Amino acid sequence: MMPRPDGKDIDREARLGIAPVASRIQAPDERVRNFDEVYLPWTEDMAVQEASRCLHCDDRPCVKACPLGNDIPLALWLTEQGNFTDAARVLLRTNNAAELCGRLCSPGNQCGAACPHPKEGQHPVAVNRVEAFLADRYRRIVGWETDRPPSTGEHLAVVGAGPAGLTVAELLRQNGHSPTVFDRWPGGGGSLRYGTPRFELDHGLVRKRLDWLKEMGVEFVYDTRVGEGVGVDHLLADGFRAVFLGTGAGEPEEAALAGRNLQGVHEAVPFLVRSNVEQNLRPSDMEDPPRPGERVVVIGGGATALSCARTARRLGSRDVTCFFPGVREEEGPDPRELGLAREEGVRIRWEVTPRRLRGEEDGSLREMECVDGSGREFPVPVDTVILSFGYRPDPELPESVPGLETEDGGHLAVDPATGRTSRERVWAGGGNVSGRIPLGRTLSQARMAARDMHLHLRGGQKGC
Repeated sequence: MMPRPDGKDIDREARLGIAPVASRIQAPDERVRNFDEVYLPWTEDMAVQEASRCLHCDDRPCVKACPLGNDIPLALWLTEQGNFTDAARVLLRTNNAAELCGRLCSPGNQCGAACPHPKEGQHPVAVNRVEAFLADRYRRIVGWETDRPPSTGEHLAVVGAGPAGLTVAELLRQNGHSPTVFDRWPGGGGSLRYGTPRFELDHGLVRKRLDWLKEMGVEFVYDTRVGEGVGVDHLLADGFRAVFLGTGAGEPEEAALAGRNLQGVHEAVPFLVRSNVEQNLRPSDMEDPPRPGERVVVIGGGATALSCARTARRLGSRDVTCFFPGVREEEGPDPRELGLAREEGVRIRWEVTPRRLRGEEDGSLREMECVDGSGREFPVPVDTVILSFGYRPDPELPESVPGLETEDGGHLAVDPATGRTSRERVWAGGGNVSGRIPLGRTLSQARMAARDMHLHLRGGQKGC
C-alpha cells in the first residue's frame, strides 16, 4: 500500500481546477419505465478523476463528519494512484457495507458538508460514488471472504434483519460466535429491501449479502415477530447468551386525517413493498401489486414520500404530486433527491396541508381538501393518496420486555458508548434507538454494539 501524501505533496490550487465528474445516470424518460438503479456504474477513469479532486486537508474534516470514521483521504489517494483494491480495503476496514453506503448515504449532510470545495463555489468530492465504485469492483474481483473462524460456542440472538442486525451478525460471526437472526418479514434486509425502492438500491445486493452471511454460518428465522409469543426472555432462556435488538423504526405515525380508511389510501411502506419487493418475499396481505391510477398524491415530509412518488410514476401514474405540510423547501429532503423526482415528472407543493379526504358512495377515494399557507382552501381530484407521516419504533417490543427502558417517542434507551440497554445481556442500535437516521450512523451504532457484545462474551478480549 502506498504511503499517504503529506501536505507539501499536494497542489491544492491545481486540484481546485479539476472538474467534478458528471455522474452517469439514466435519462428521465427512460428511468420512469423501469425499476433499475438510476445511477449507472462509474468507470476507473471517472473514479480516478474524482479522487484527484481531494485536497487532503490537514485536519481531515470529512473523516470527522463520517459516522463510521472512514479514512476517506487515504482511500481517495489510493484510488487516484489506481490502487483500487487497497482503496476498497481501507473503506471496508471501517464500513462492512460500503457498496450500500455508497448508494444510500447522503453526503450533503455528512462528508460532503465538511468538504472545502463548496466554499470555493464547487461541488464537494463525490465520495459516495467513488465508494460504490470501489466496493462493487472489490466484490466482483476479490469476492466475499467466507472463511469460518473457529467456533467459540457462544450463541447470540439478533432481532431484526435490517442493516443494524445484519452488521452485528456479520461481526459476531467473524469473531467465531454463532448468531441467529429473527425477522418479522418473509425475507431479510429490513429497510434495505422493505423500505427502499429498487431504483435507489438494487435488491440483488441485499440478496448477495444475505447469501454470504448464510455461507458464513449465520442462521435466519423469518416470519417471526419477537414480542409476540417469542419474547426476549424466551430467547435468553433458550440458551442465547446475548440479544441485539435492531428492529428499526417501521411503525407509521398515525395521521389525524378524515377519510384515511377510504379505498385508494395507502401507507407508504406497504405501498413500497407491494411495488418493489418480489412477490414471494412479501407478506400475504401485501401480495397484490398496487394500481394507483392516473392521479396520485403523496403526503409527507421526507425521503420516503419522494420514494413513493417516484414509484408511482414507474407504475404508470401520470399526475403525481408530493404535498409537504408545514415544510419549507430549505427544510425538505435532500436536494439531489428532489431534483431526480422533478426530472421524473413529480410536482412538489410546499406548506400545503390536507384537511380531509372525500369519497364516493362505494367507499372509493374521490378528492382531497387542502389549505395552503395563506389559508385558502381548495380541492384536489385524486385516485390514490399515499401517507408518509413519519415512523417510530415498534411500541409492543419494550412492552413485552420487563425492565427495558425507553425514551421520548418510544426509542430504546442505551448507553451511547456501548449500545447496552437497561436489561442485562440486551443491546440495541439503529432506528429503534435514534429514529430514521442515515445508514452510516446505523452501521456505526451496530458496529459499536457488536464490539461490546464480543468483549462481554470473551471477558475483555479485543475483536470486531
